[in-house]
This record gives sequence, structure tokens and C-alpha cells, in this order.
Amino acid sequence: MAQDKLRSLLRQVQNSTLPVDDALEHLKTLPFEDLGYAKIDHHRKIRNGFPEVIYCEGKTIDQIKGITGALMKTDNNILGTRATKEMFEAVREIAPNAVYHKSARCIVVNPKKEDFHPERYIAVVTAGTSDIPVAEEAAVTAETFGNRVERLYDVGVAGLHRLLARLDKLRGAYVVIVVAGMEGALASVVGGLVDRPVLAVPTSVGYGASFHGIAALLTMLNSCASGVSVVNIDNGFGAAYTASLIMKD
Repeated sequence: MAQDKLRSLLRQVQNSTLPVDDALEHLKTLPFEDLGYAKIDHHRKIRNGFPEVIYCEGKTIDQIKGITGALMKTDNNILGTRATKEMFEAVREIAPNAVYHKSARCIVVNPKKEDFHPERYIAVVTAGTSDIPVAEEAAVTAETFGNRVERLYDVGVAGLHRLLARLDKLRGAYVVIVVAGMEGALASVVGGLVDRPVLAVPTSVGYGASFHGIAALLTMLNSCASGVSVVNIDNGFGAAYTASLIMKD
């Protein structure tokens, strides 16, 4: 952060030459912290509502540790997605309170409950057990961002009675995330049962003609149920981020 610019900004507010709201707008665009290999956006939460998240896949251990250390200067929960156990062990060297969610492949540092709307919850629904890793990425992301999550797993169209048995939990949700591979039909079914936004996540689960999730993606994009929006294949994080924005309304 450019301390001289921040000091000047605070002096203007102190001297009543700059309105507080105008100062807040300036804060939204303050410089990032440059680590050389990464530019840490400490003010993303001010602009977007949630802090920067570390996408760990493709980064080195040292890069992940450096980025985590920079983000630890704030009091925010820190989320690392697509992380290995090796990455977690390295992060724990500088953040002893870090937690690793194996199924989700997520690291959470400084975990604390924020629960902005305790009366609301996000339902994360999977068609099958094989979809759970993507669903857990969504669930852990949503919880890290301060939401209550209800998990409804293995309730796909091959045995629709399993979903109908949880209809009360499904319809009580403020937002529903549906995670499904194979033909991806569950999103349309759920969309026809609830009056809340449905965020569909196609997964790469399935045999050859599923084309690593493309079949489920196309089914979800062509859903005849209103209110179904679709994110990228296996993108549990993206669905949870959007759900969290809806929850803030």
C-alpha cells in the first residue's frame, strides 16, 4: 500500500476538505502490494464484498506461502482453492491455525464464523457421491465467506425419491447450488421445484460421451426450468461466490 497517499487522504478527511464517501471511493482503488510474482489486492473486499482468493493450482509452494503471508496482514478469512496436502503443510508453517478440507482441496486460514444472515442458508445439492469434491469446494467457499450451508448429497435423478425426501430443506434455501455430472439433469429438476435462484455446476464425472462435463454443461445451459444459471465445469468456487453475493441482498 502507498502509505504517503493514504496519509494524505486521511489528512484531507481530518481537515474536512474531502468528504468521507469520496475518501471511500479513493480507498477502493489504492495500489496493490507487489510481491514480484503476484500483486496482492488488499482492497478487493471493499470493492467486491469479499477478499482475494488464492487459486493454488499452477503456483509454487513458495509463491503460495508468500501470497498467504501477505493476505495475513488483514483480518479476513483466507481461502486457497485447488490446493494439495503438500501446499497445506507449507502454509501451516506460517499459519498454524490453517485448516485443510481434503475433499474440497481447500485451505482456510484464520477460519472464523461471520454468518451475515443466520436465518438464510445455501443448499448445496449433488446428483451423486462422485460429485461431492466439487460440491465441497462450493460449500467450503460459501462457509468461508460467512454463509450457512446445508448439504444434500447423492439425490440425483436415478432415484428422485431421495431428493423429494429432502424437499423441505431444498425449498427453505435462499440460494441452491446444484452439482451434477453425467447428463446434468438434476439442475432442471431442482429449478422446477423451488422459487429461488439455482446455480448449476456441471462436473467432469461420467463416461466417454459425457466429454469430461461438456454434456452436463450443455444440458444445464439448455434447461427448460426458469431461474437456472450455469457456471463453468467443476467450478464449485464460482457458484459459491455468486451465491454469496445473492445472500448479501
